[in-house]
Amino acid sequence: MAEAESTVINTNVKQKDPNEALVIAVTTRAIFNLEEEHQLFLTKGKEEYVKYQQVNEDKPLEQGTAFAFIQAVQFVNEKLLERNPEEKGLFDVIILSNNSPESGMRIVNSAKRHGLEISRFCFVSDEDSTQYLKSNNVKLFLSADRTDVCNALQRGVSAALIFQQEVQTPSTQLRVVFDGDAVLFSDETDRVFREKGLSGALEYEMAMEAVPMGEGPLKAFAMHLGKMRKKFSQENSPIRTYLLTARSGRNMGIRAIKTLREWGLAIDEAFFMDGAPKGPLLSQIQPHIFFDDGLHNIQGAQDIGIPSALVPCDC
Repeated sequence: MAEAESTVINTNVKQKDPNEALVIAVTTRAIFNLEEEHQLFLTKGKEEYVKYQQVNEDKPLEQGTAFAFIQAVQFVNEKLLERNPEEKGLFDVIILSNNSPESGMRIVNSAKRHGLEISRFCFVSDEDSTQYLKSNNVKLFLSADRTDVCNALQRGVSAALIFQQEVQTPSTQLRVVFDGDAVLFSDETDRVFREKGLSGALEYEMAMEAVPMGEGPLKAFAMHLGKMRKKFSQENSPIRTYLLTARSGRNMGIRAIKTLREWGLAIDEAFFMDGAPKGPLLSQIQPHIFFDDGLHNIQGAQDIGIPSALVPCDC
């Protein structure tokens, strides 16, 4: 397959080193509310969509689900640079879009109007834009398109599906919540549970207690986030991470904790819910993003205004 033509627009934001930075790529529909425009594209076609975007290119787009997450990432960069003006291990945000370059000016204008320090804009027409993730050293990809997310995961990039929703305004401190199995860890125990039930899963976990779990689809991103987190003290960190898992702490929590220790991944808070609803804790934590592989958990979080991202396990 021939590679798609693409256009990359740099803003005048300070250039970041892609080899040192934690690179996050977000699609336009993840960071901005483009649902009306997307419906126009689906019903009227590309030509009408492009015309509409060009006519409205000076009208800022409204904030999307991932917007507050990107704002918090920007806040972390500010704190990192306050700590060390020569810091290279910053967040670097890319907007990756299937918009054509001629319709992308509204995206650039909206980012500037909202004060987002986006370093790069990649406009790729009529092709699988995820082919550019690896070459841009992307460590996390957020998209509102399931096919894009599955393609990214199959390319070995941490990725999650964003749904457009109303979100509460969280604190400036970046707060990220990870589910356990099939998100941070592999889905090995979930597979045993589906095949042999709860008793079989408990027996498997007891037998494997001393063996670290396999890597889940978001492990690489969590490790990079943890490395950044260690640059700050516990009291003054602009980053806080959470493990919120349906596992039982008594019967299945030990292996999870040992796995985190083996990886060298420090999590600020861990909750083993034994199947209890996650909503009340999420409401208390108020994260900028919650990663889970269960659609029912995502829907429950959305109902209380928590920005949520599905890590699909059936790609």
